Amino acid sequence: MSEEEKLDAIVVGAGPAGTAAALTMAKAGLQVALIEKGAKPGSKNVMGGILYTHFLEAVVGESWQQAPLERPIIEEQRWLMTEEAAIRLVGYKNLRNRVHPHSFSVLRARFDAWFAAQAEAAGAFLLPETVVEQLVVENGRVVGVKTPTEELRADVTVVCEGVGLGSKLLERAGLKTPLRANQVAMAVKEVISLDEGLIESRFNCEPGEGASIECYGDATRGLSGFMFIYTNRDTLSVGGGALLSEMSDTRLSRAELAERAPNAILEHFKSHPAIRPLLAGGETVEFLAKMIPEGGHRAIPKLFGDGYVVCGDAAMLSNPVHREGSNLAMESGRLAGETIIHAREKSDFSASSLREYKGKLDQSWIMADMRKYDKAVPLLEHNQRLLGKYPGIMDSALDEFFRVDGVSKWEKQRRISKMVRKEGGLRLIRDSVKAGLSLYRPFRR
Repeated sequence: MSEEEKLDAIVVGAGPAGTAAALTMAKAGLQVALIEKGAKPGSKNVMGGILYTHFLEAVVGESWQQAPLERPIIEEQRWLMTEEAAIRLVGYKNLRNRVHPHSFSVLRARFDAWFAAQAEAAGAFLLPETVVEQLVVENGRVVGVKTPTEELRADVTVVCEGVGLGSKLLERAGLKTPLRANQVAMAVKEVISLDEGLIESRFNCEPGEGASIECYGDATRGLSGFMFIYTNRDTLSVGGGALLSEMSDTRLSRAELAERAPNAILEHFKSHPAIRPLLAGGETVEFLAKMIPEGGHRAIPKLFGDGYVVCGDAAMLSNPVHREGSNLAMESGRLAGETIIHAREKSDFSASSLREYKGKLDQSWIMADMRKYDKAVPLLEHNQRLLGKYPGIMDSALDEFFRVDGVSKWEKQRRISKMVRKEGGLRLIRDSVKAGLSLYRPFRR
């Protein structure tokens, strides 16, 4: 490619981060190539399935109302599960969302194609079925990308290809250290077709409205992660995941590893007595799998350098506590696009110029949240009692509390206290305090 043919920017990955970056730059008149490895945007992309309209509107304006979204999420539930029980920790039906919904269920195959079309309409060049094999680096500067058929060159390359290929591209270029198994989760998901009326009756929804259920504990066989059900128009998104390090622990037997395989965990969840009736009669129409970032703030790589920036999952931007990923992706993509627009105005695409992107992130809610929950996943990883032993104690205590069997309430209170002490009451309290501090630290660091 000659100097005259060089683009202003190349964006690798047409997911929420990459498309947000490409659209932001294209609207400002930059020549942008948006590269997607799938046959079309969305064909290779996976996420649980909740999208937040605030961040979509920041990129496309009022056009967000034409996006192919599924159902507004009116009710949120969080369950803590044992083999024989489902403890509903949170059940929140927010009726305000009927008028001003802030989140929707979404199917990426539909949404990503629409979102990328908005970038194309703004002037971005979409290149589907194109695999980026490596970043082209000359004299320490990223100058473009190499595909199986050609090299494409640009002033800036935006890496948004997720925690898998995106991380590998950076690693091959010497711009990032390899990920550790405890910094990513292996997630799987099925899309299960079900009659709209059945969805609404089973999940207590009004016509057109939706709900989300997220489950911990036995849902993942006690592993660090969670499972979910999100209601779409005429399908359910059912899936979840856990830390890759726990799924592939070499200290375990072959049989134990088989039980921890992603497919096995999903089938275990689907067969739970509290979940099975919700899915009854449904037919699996799609199966997807993906690695997602779980490393927290400490795992974030260098996000900029001479001729490149990193966004979304490739930047390890994910908040598993609040199941947030697409919003961090879109916002980071938008901020990267704004940074590159400014860099073009200065004709300076050096690391010192693109540092502005990191500054924007640091001043935003993104890094505030990443710092706040930095210790959440390590807490679960190193204290599996929280999702294994303690739900069982709670289940037994609640069984005693609610059972009417001729035993006085004083005696029940004594039995519950004895049960908690026997199972390590002081340790339970100590672990609960640690969990609370890791999730709801009152002071900003």
